[in-house]
Amino acid sequence: MSRILVVDDKEMMRDSVATILGRRGHTVITASGGEAAIEKITAKRPDAVVTDLQMPGMSGLQLLSSIRGIDEGLPVVFMTAYGSVETAVEAMREGAFDYVTKPFGGDELGIAVERAIEHGRLRRENEVLRAAAGAPVASAAGHRLVGDGPTMIETRDRIERIGDSHGTVLITGESGTGKEVAARCLHEASPRRDGPFLAINCAALSASLLESELFGHEKGAFTGADKLRKGRFELADGGTLLLDEISEIKPELQAKLLRVLQEQTFERVGSSQTLSVDVRVIATTNRDLATEVDAGRFRGDLFFRLNVLPIEMPALRDRPEDLEGLANHFLAAVGTREGRPRKVLASDAVAAFVGYAWPGNVRELQNICERAAVLSSGEEISGALVRPWLENPTEEMAATAGGIQLGLAASISEPAGAVGMASAAVQDWIACDGELTLADIERETIVATLRRNSGHRQRSAQALGIGVRTLGLKLKKWKEDQVVAADL
Repeated sequence: MSRILVVDDKEMMRDSVATILGRRGHTVITASGGEAAIEKITAKRPDAVVTDLQMPGMSGLQLLSSIRGIDEGLPVVFMTAYGSVETAVEAMREGAFDYVTKPFGGDELGIAVERAIEHGRLRRENEVLRAAAGAPVASAAGHRLVGDGPTMIETRDRIERIGDSHGTVLITGESGTGKEVAARCLHEASPRRDGPFLAINCAALSASLLESELFGHEKGAFTGADKLRKGRFELADGGTLLLDEISEIKPELQAKLLRVLQEQTFERVGSSQTLSVDVRVIATTNRDLATEVDAGRFRGDLFFRLNVLPIEMPALRDRPEDLEGLANHFLAAVGTREGRPRKVLASDAVAAFVGYAWPGNVRELQNICERAAVLSSGEEISGALVRPWLENPTEEMAATAGGIQLGLAASISEPAGAVGMASAAVQDWIACDGELTLADIERETIVATLRRNSGHRQRSAQALGIGVRTLGLKLKKWKEDQVVAADL
């Protein structure tokens, strides 16, 4: 059911339009002038606005301008007398969706308003999809919590119970345990399931960028803000917003976040206009927020406001009974994605999985299953294949990376010297028990390639299979850190 705001200074006209639209199944609210209309729009956004063009005080065109300062996508339909059609056309140029000429029939008005509502709905969906594409939610288990052990049964039951509420949720647990997937399950179990679900990684952005992403900004609010932009809170209105890695939010933003959680109101960056939203917040963290509060890095009042409905995701080592089912789930997903027959774990591979501590949790299991599905030559994945990755995953990673670097170095015009240097770097890594990092190996290989190409960046970048700009940025950083020669 759509919510429509009707604005007219004449009570009879307001009531008449409200009756027409109400009979078509819409919820109608009314305002006697532009100022009252703006108050109602900021308090709760309607799906469309129907307004008279000629009104005392704030005219219809002035009201349209004010609405565009709040929401560029809110569709506005004007009602105008025959003699004011030219003004209505001007309003269309200013961003109105449509107009109807008085006197109008009920169907004429209803069709115009419903077209406007559909246009606004499609525009909002497009905004939400663009925002979601900018920061996708990790979904290792395809938005499904896999596992039939008692720990996962209890976790799923808790999610179902919490999903029915509207309270703020704090999901804790080690990295890779599926906190993002649990958040998606919460949304799908909630009354907001038909609303938007958006996520933002709080650790990935600076404080200023995060503030703009969360709350939006006005045109001209800062350098580069060439147009009004809605933030995630505004776009998630009526739905759910996931704040991933909430512990990484800077102190200066924590107060503003606390306010929107308590009051469901905020201001865009560069604006004094207070906007209201109806958003359920789910926060995730792999840190102990109580410890962060004690250390003074996180506000205590924000922690208590977030920790209304807590969920702790169990580590994979605490649910060994789910390992085989999870592995088969991931293997099936890889087979479907790659168009290959589904592979299964041999009994010795299952035993190797059960005996491993899984420091990377479900995410590590998913990565190993994908690797095994690709590298296994038969239909069954043996313990002999996966055991080396579990016994010493760091050494295995180093060997793989070393092979990649050697392959890169081998593509240059005179490979022998470069390969020798890269190979020496790998041997040094092994000899030093990992004191050299993979970044060191990468740097050694790139420097060797540049030396063999007499410092020619374009040939070196082509040989390494990277862009010249990427090569230049790496060299700039290394020179600033004084880890390579200044003449490279």
